[in-house]
Amino acid sequence: MSRKDLNKFIEKVNALNALIDSIEKIPSRKIQLEKCISHDQVVKLAKSWGFDIGRRWGE
Repeated sequence: MSRKDLNKFIEKVNALNALIDSIEKIPSRKIQLEKCISHDQVVKLAKSWGFDIGRRWGE
């Protein structure tokens, strides 16, 4: 794995961890996520909360 890819991977993991923290602090977000039926819906919802989780780390 290149250093660049490793950094992107770490950024992605950090963003996902921050999203999980927000779900624990704001339980209604978990309910909203449960209503999503596609990956795109999850990405859009997370983006509306300020999280960029849509890109694949290798892209």
